[in-house]
Amino acid sequence: MYKVFEAIDELVTILEEARGVPMTSGCVVPRGDVLELLDEVRDALPAEMDDAQDVLDKKDEIIGAAEHQAEQTLSKANLEADKAIADARAQAERLIADATAHADRLVAEAQDEADRAVAAGRAEYEALVGRSQDEADRMLQAGRESYERAVEEGRFEQGRLVSQTEVVQAAHAESARVLDATSDELARKRAECDEYVDTKLAEFEDLLSHTLRTVGKGRSHLRGTMNGVPAGATPFDYHA
Repeated sequence: MYKVFEAIDELVTILEEARGVPMTSGCVVPRGDVLELLDEVRDALPAEMDDAQDVLDKKDEIIGAAEHQAEQTLSKANLEADKAIADARAQAERLIADATAHADRLVAEAQDEADRAVAAGRAEYEALVGRSQDEADRMLQAGRESYERAVEEGRFEQGRLVSQTEVVQAAHAESARVLDATSDELARKRAECDEYVDTKLAEFEDLLSHTLRTVGKGRSHLRGTMNGVPAGATPFDYHA
């Protein structure tokens, strides 16, 4: 680059010392010297400047090609993104549909199981209550009959021994004993009946509790599935 500036300085000197043309702003310069200096300037300029000039000359063409390439790349990227989004949306919709169908099936199975358990428990309860009522009626009838027989026997014995105080007192005592024994037996039978009914009701209560826990686990599992549990997760075990 030093030679370039040196040649330019010489050109300036030649122009400053050149003889002027009268009546004009022009001057007379030695052509050979000027051309020689210009050749030196051209030769001294780096090749990169020539390449840079080529780039500047083709600036619009290069920018246009780059913009076209960028538009094509952006269009392709947008198409690929739209396709990826559509595929993801379709996959999500399939997953949601599968999860919903699975959840509906689980709820239906749990509801059927609960209905069967409730129906079985209700039938067992009604049968148990019916048997308990029949047994209680039978015991009450037997106690009533025993009581009436005892009273009748006491009255008969009282009438037969009405004139004998001690015998009458013994009859009263026996009658009271029979009545007490009958009342105790009736109370015992009733207690046994109540215990039997209470045991069956406790079994039915356990059955209903198990059924309610099963339904609750099913509903919890359903809520977990609807809140993002991955598809293909292990189904909930309702018999646990």
